[in-house]
Amino acid sequence: MSDASPPAVTHFIRRIIEEDLASRKHPRIVTRFPPEPNGYLHIGHAKSIFLNFGMAGDFGGDCNLRFDDTNPEKEEAEYAQAIEEDVHWLGYEWHALCHASDYFEQLHDYALELIRRGHAYVDSQDSETIRSTRGTLTEPGINSPYRDRSVEENLDLFARMRAGEFKEGAHVLRARIDMGAENINMRDPVLYRIRHQQHHRTGDTWSIYPMYDFTHCLSDAIEGVTHSLCTLEFEDHRPLYDWILDHLDPPCHPQQIEFSRLSLEYTVVSKRQLQKLIAAGHVEGWDDPRLPTLRALRRRGYTPESIREFCRAIGVTKKDSRISMNVLEDSIRDALNRSAPRLMAVLDPVRVILTNYPEDQSELLEAPNHPQDESMGTRQVPFGRELYIERSDFMEDPPKKFFRLAPGHEVRLRYAYFITCQEVERDANGEIVALRCTYDPETRGGNAPDGRKVRGTLHWVAADSAVPAQMRLYDRLFKVPEPASEPELTAALNENSCIEMERCLVEPEIHELPPRTRIQFERQGYFCQDYDSSPEQLIFNRTASLRDTWEKIRKRD
Repeated sequence: MSDASPPAVTHFIRRIIEEDLASRKHPRIVTRFPPEPNGYLHIGHAKSIFLNFGMAGDFGGDCNLRFDDTNPEKEEAEYAQAIEEDVHWLGYEWHALCHASDYFEQLHDYALELIRRGHAYVDSQDSETIRSTRGTLTEPGINSPYRDRSVEENLDLFARMRAGEFKEGAHVLRARIDMGAENINMRDPVLYRIRHQQHHRTGDTWSIYPMYDFTHCLSDAIEGVTHSLCTLEFEDHRPLYDWILDHLDPPCHPQQIEFSRLSLEYTVVSKRQLQKLIAAGHVEGWDDPRLPTLRALRRRGYTPESIREFCRAIGVTKKDSRISMNVLEDSIRDALNRSAPRLMAVLDPVRVILTNYPEDQSELLEAPNHPQDESMGTRQVPFGRELYIERSDFMEDPPKKFFRLAPGHEVRLRYAYFITCQEVERDANGEIVALRCTYDPETRGGNAPDGRKVRGTLHWVAADSAVPAQMRLYDRLFKVPEPASEPELTAALNENSCIEMERCLVEPEIHELPPRTRIQFERQGYFCQDYDSSPEQLIFNRTASLRDTWEKIRKRD
């Protein structure tokens, strides 16, 4: 990664690695990120990427990107390519690009070795019977009637399974461990199953495919992984991870370490739930900017630096917790507050006519591209007799603490002049169509020579140079912090998660910026152009608001 990284945060995994290196248990750290290519990566995967690549990088080790492609029914090359792109986008380079399918022959050989050593057998019960005889948390499982098949019979059946002689579900290969084990995962787990499916890398070479628990530990060992970092749901699988390695002779025995997975408020990260939302049309696809996928966050305007900072901020623990959405949103606000150029945009415009400004006159006013960073320079903002301001910045009968424009009120136009509203113009339906105001020519630049002060400062755009645009105001997808706990997930959807504003206007400097530049529209929030945007039809996505209005609502309620 090219940018300087912040100081490392100490956590229990870092301490384990430091101790292992200090004791010379490992001369070099090797980690891996092992996604299944059956969907797109989301913010939870970003935490694992940050941890695996980060630990390897911090200690001068290697991190592999390894695809767990053992389920041909759900996996596609499209997903694998998208995962590679997302990892690169986050700023990481892998040491080696690997696939579990690279090891299918070796894994098959290891399975044969378990059979020869009497540690695995072919079970001919159907899946429902196997499930029903595993037992419960309080009752032991029941031995399969095929558990004591001879080594020769198991080898013959397994070879015929590989050759494609049997239908799916006719046989499975199971480990022979202990059907009375307290940990249900150790009750003769399935290691291989029959699948007559086309694999996106190996085609129809294989009719049997290894299960994740069998594949994971041996792939780690083949690659020389030292620390296999997994989320907490794999903690109960660790005894099986170790059992398989202990009962074979792999190149090494990696250490599996579990950490808490990422749960984020106001969204869901379950692929199954996300697929349902997409299929039902509640969102437009995997890159809909309301979703927590990395593709969606990128489209919305998040930067890789902000996501890495978010992962750093939430830390690494052994305790599951739900992270406030504020932490993610603050990460992008902090990043863009430092880097995003400023422009003015009016989302719901109302016309302002400066009656004492010469009709045939216009001028250019100077404005900083970033008020805290002089190195970003300045821009020229067109100004003339007719302008647009935000409709919500005017009230005809304002309350006491309303400091914006109102009849007889004087306000400042950002970088321009003081103006005072004199008259309200309405159409036949009583709708406001224009505000007739006067301006003070002595206040150019937004300051009065006599020292008088005004409380309100408004953003604006000049009528004759304003660029039309559409704004998509994205907000949280759900109205409640824990939508997955709701009886009906869709009932918790936020009906205002995307508001499209069609009549917006932006100052013309927008055409001077590269298309995907992240911008702060002053007083509106942070935005970037959508992928659907074009010079003829500008479309902007709101990345984040300037203030956390949700937190105020939560405290008030």
